[in-house]
Amino acid sequence: MQLNDTTRTYFSRMSTIVGGETGAAMKALATDGADAKAAAVLSQDPRLNAMLRTTCVATRLDAGHASNALPQRARANINCRIFPGVAIEEVREMLKGILADPEISVTTVEPSDPVVLPPPLTAAIMKPIEQVTRQIYAGIELCRCCRPAATDAIYLAHAGIPTYGISGMFVDPDLSNVHGLNERIRVQSLYDGRDFLFSLVKLYAGQVR
Repeated sequence: MQLNDTTRTYFSRMSTIVGGETGAAMKALATDGADAKAAAVLSQDPRLNAMLRTTCVATRLDAGHASNALPQRARANINCRIFPGVAIEEVREMLKGILADPEISVTTVEPSDPVVLPPPLTAAIMKPIEQVTRQIYAGIELCRCCRPAATDAIYLAHAGIPTYGISGMFVDPDLSNVHGLNERIRVQSLYDGRDFLFSLVKLYAGQVR
């Protein structure tokens, strides 16, 4: 398994915070990306699994032309969150190999999202984040990671604009049911996140000359 530098650093730092079997697996995989046993342990957590590899899921299914007739055709839309550095064509070929049926065609829905590599986290980016974190969340360990979700950052990065994401808001262990019914955030988290981002943007603005 080929981990990028961001994910490797994240697992290395988080291993001491998480501890237990998961922490040990994080440390082992950060040291040796080919450690299949460690990868299997982390893959049991959907959030960590999405940081290790490309993930695909069928989001839409369509078949048939009438309720009382056998379907003459079937179509599925497969949504993939592609691991940084993996080509779209490589994923398409992988899906084709898994289906292993010449009667089933696998095509890319255009326009597809661009494939980009994470931009470097320089001191100009990290130091303001570290400063505000110490002010608002004293004692909290700061860990950089490759976010296992889709954002507009890919389009900006593709245009040559280094783009980073940070919210400064804490969520519940269930991710506050994000994108689901009853999506929520704690009131205190909202206010803390507001103060965090306000202070951070002022520090970044002060760097502009």
